[in-house]
Parts: sequence; C-alpha cells; structure tokens
Amino acid sequence: MIKTETHKEQGFLKVFQEVTRLISMAHDPQEVMDLVVRRLPQLLEVDAATIRLLDEGSDTFLLGAAYGVSDEYLSRATIDSHEVMAELKQGHPTARNDIDISCDHDSCEYIQREGVKSALSLPILYQKKVIGILRLLTRQSRTFPEQEIGFAMSLTEQVGIAITKTRFYNELESQVKFLQELTQISRLVNSTLDLDQVLATIVEKLPTIMGVKGCTIRLLHPATNRLEMAAASGLSDEYLQRGSISREDSIFKVLKGEPVSIYDATTDPRVDYHEAIRKEGIKSILVLPIRNEREIIGVLRLLTTEHHFFTPGEISFAMTVAEEGGNAIEKARLYRKITLLFNQIEEHERFLQTIMDSLWMQLLVLSTDKRVVMANKMFLQTQRLKESEALGGAYKDVSPWSTGDAADLALDQVFAGKAPVAVLEQLELKNKTTWFERHLTPIIDDNGEVEFVIEAVRDITDQKLLEQEKMERMKLQGVIEMAGTAAHQLNSPLFAALGSAQLLKDDLESADLVEDLEMIIRNLKNIADLTREMTAVTGFTSQEYVGDARIVELKRGAKDD
Repeated sequence: MIKTETHKEQGFLKVFQEVTRLISMAHDPQEVMDLVVRRLPQLLEVDAATIRLLDEGSDTFLLGAAYGVSDEYLSRATIDSHEVMAELKQGHPTARNDIDISCDHDSCEYIQREGVKSALSLPILYQKKVIGILRLLTRQSRTFPEQEIGFAMSLTEQVGIAITKTRFYNELESQVKFLQELTQISRLVNSTLDLDQVLATIVEKLPTIMGVKGCTIRLLHPATNRLEMAAASGLSDEYLQRGSISREDSIFKVLKGEPVSIYDATTDPRVDYHEAIRKEGIKSILVLPIRNEREIIGVLRLLTTEHHFFTPGEISFAMTVAEEGGNAIEKARLYRKITLLFNQIEEHERFLQTIMDSLWMQLLVLSTDKRVVMANKMFLQTQRLKESEALGGAYKDVSPWSTGDAADLALDQVFAGKAPVAVLEQLELKNKTTWFERHLTPIIDDNGEVEFVIEAVRDITDQKLLEQEKMERMKLQGVIEMAGTAAHQLNSPLFAALGSAQLLKDDLESADLVEDLEMIIRNLKNIADLTREMTAVTGFTSQEYVGDARIVELKRGAKDD
C-alpha cells in the first residue's frame, strides 16, 4: 500500500514537473492554455479538458481552450449548476460523478449527447483571486480522490501563475510597442485639422497596431445626440449597414465612460445583431468611449476574427488613443465650424457687396473708429479709387464730401443718438458747385450699441439746378401775368383819353396846339400798342448766354383775325 502511494506521488511529481516545465516555456496565454488542455488528459488519465477564463465585464466564464470535446458541447449556455459555479467562484474545487444522470440544469442534453460522466472542476487562482476554471472530464464514471484533487489544484495554481505571468510579460512588451505607436498616432492625428483625415488615420492605424480585423468610429450628433457612423475599416458595407446599435447594453455602459470587452460577440447579450456578427466572422469586440476634455463625443469599436481577451494594457492603450483622437476630432470639428462660419461670412459679404454695387448711389460702411470697411462700386468708380485704397482708410481721408468738422459732426450725431441723420450739403468741387444728399444710418448690435454706420450719398446737383430754374420760371411767369393785368387795367382810361384828344383836336384852331395834341395822340397810340403787346404775351423761353447769364425770349399768342 505504501509502495503504491509512493509510486502515485512520484507520478504526480513527474507530471507536475513536466507541466511546469512546459508552461514555463510558453510566452503567450493562449499557448499556455492550449498546452495544458492537451497534456493533462494524457498525464491524469482523463478524456477531455477545458479552460475558461473569467470575464469581469459580464461576470461569466468564457472559453479559453479545450481538448477532447465537441464544439456543440462547448457552446452550451450553462457550464454547470448554480451550486457548482458558486463553489468555484469562492475558490473551492468540486468533483462530481454521474453528471449525465444527476443533472439539474438546462444543459443536461448536451452532456448526455457528449457522453460525459464525471467532471473535476478546479478554480484557476492567482494571488487568491479566481481568474478562471479548469475542468477535467471523463466518459466513464470516476471518483476523484482528495489526493488527485489536491494535485490538480497545485497544477491549476501553476497554470494561473503561468497565464498571469505571460499576460504581464505580453502586456509589458505591448506597452513598449504601444508607447511607440501612440507617439506616432498622436503625431498623425494632430498634424491635420481635416476631420475626415483624423478619423481615417485612427480607423486605419489602430487595427494594424492591435492586430484586429476592423475598427469603427461613431460620433454623437450635436443636435440629435444619436450615434452616427463617421469612419470604418476592415468591415463589409453589409455589416456596417445592419442597423442602429444605440440601444445595445455595451453602448449604454460606454457612454457612461466605461470600456466594454466582449469575448464571444456571437452570443453575448451586451451586443445585438448576432447573426450579422457571425456572418461577418467577428468573434470578440472591444468598445471604448471617445471623449474630449469635457465630455464623451462618440464610440470606438475594435473587432477581431479570433476569440481574444483584451488585456488591461491593450484596453489602456486603446483608451489613450481614443482620448487622443477625441481631442483631435474636437479640434478638427471646431476648425470645420470656423471654416464654415468664415465661408458663410464671406458669402454674406459677397451678397451684400452685390446689392451695394447694384445701387446707383455711393455707399460707404463705417466702423466705430470712423474707418471705411466697405465701399460699393459706384463710390469707387466715381472717386476713381481702388478698393485697397478705400478699405481701412480714415473716413475724413477717403470721403470727398467730408470737409472736416461738418462731416464728423453728422457722424458723431449718429453714434451718439443711435438714430439716422440726413444732411444736405453744397460743396465747391473742381470749381463747380455740387449738391450732395447724405443719409447716415446706424446698424445696432444685440447690446443696443452702434456697430456700423452706412452712409448713402446722392449727387443732387442736377435736381437742385432744375429746382432753381423752376423757381425762376415761376417768378418770370408771375411778372408776365402781372404785366398783362396792368395792361388790361390801363386800356380803359387810355382809350378814353385817346378819344377825348381826337375830339379836342377837331375843335382847336391854333396850329401849334393841334401839333402838340397830335404828338399826344401818337404817344397814346404807342402806349395802346404796348399794352396790346403786354396782354398778348403767354410765356417765355430762355437760352444760355455768356457765363451764367441767360436770355429770355417772350412768347406771344396768335393775333385775332
């Protein structure tokens, strides 16, 4: 009996040494798990072995490696009963026999079809923390003695150490690589203010660095607060157009600032569209928030074609890239907004300039410091100025009708009174009297202050000359009408005097008196002819003469037959 026990212990020691030697040579967690599940069945005389690792995000044990069982068995929903799983999470191994008969959960059918009779379930520990489960399965009923269980636990501790150490080693190696790549990505995304280029850099570079199938970026629309696809790589259009993901549990968590790592995306309830995920060949997904300095602005997703546990180092690196990208995206968005705003301003200025140029009056737009900020084509052509000569210039230097104090006084009135001012000015320009009608109108800002003043100027010299000529016509017409009235009033006494003189002439005998009376009669007739001419005048015309003098020619009506 003692020899048998000693022989078994020596066998255990040999197996332990071989397993520890093998796992010490592995440098990848997956390689460690694959090695363990393939070697232990031979060494411990069992039919199959599986390793599942704890996914803290979903608090479930996800398949890491398996040997000796079918994919159908591995895909069952329930690993074991609630009691067994609770014991394992507490760090206690469990051994059960005839599990195909005494089955009390919803996966019994899978166990029976697989032909599994006995199972030894062992927690994989690291520093007293459960990180996974090792299960040894047999297709013959078997009882696992305490000695075997204790030995198996020792092995699982070594497995836990190996998995953790290789994880640490890989993470350290990855962090060095990630640090180098992060510097490059940071330089690339911050080297441009083109939003599309920033997004394309992230979705193209990140999958290559992390060895994943594809990457997507969805940004929250500022108006609707809905996620909209902004950039993607490595994925088909059919998959990208599968529908909205806004209601996925993973998205809710990520929008709160928490990264979500999904090992089996084809079944995990935290994501939707499982059929589309299977068709695309996606196995694992890492979902990360994209934030700027103030808030979360979007979601970044990394997708793999192989089942993959995203390590803390990988998640930290991807989070850093997402945050760096978020700041770059925000700067690019801001630049795009500023560019759009400037384009709109330029478009409005062009529209305003077109309107101003279409007006047949001279227009100036003045700033609060009395400088010209806009001038229309009529002003520039009339004053024979280039736009560069007018814009930015002082009002008193650019304005030809500005005569110093008078012009500034009108402008000051507008700024002070915040109300339009109209000015009529007569100026001597180029030895010629010129009349200008100036309208100064303030543009009021949201605070009620004058922001700009628009001055519209019309040359009304021709209008003023027409008005003056009209006044002269009216005056002369009045004189003519008064002369006609006076002539009409003179006619009656004139004809009476002329008749009396002619009668008196017939009674005179003195030749001298007759001669004098004839002279009087002639003069009275001349006066009668003059009054007749005066009453016949109906209007006048004028024509230019020397200098500013004009000749007036009277118009007469037709003589009576």
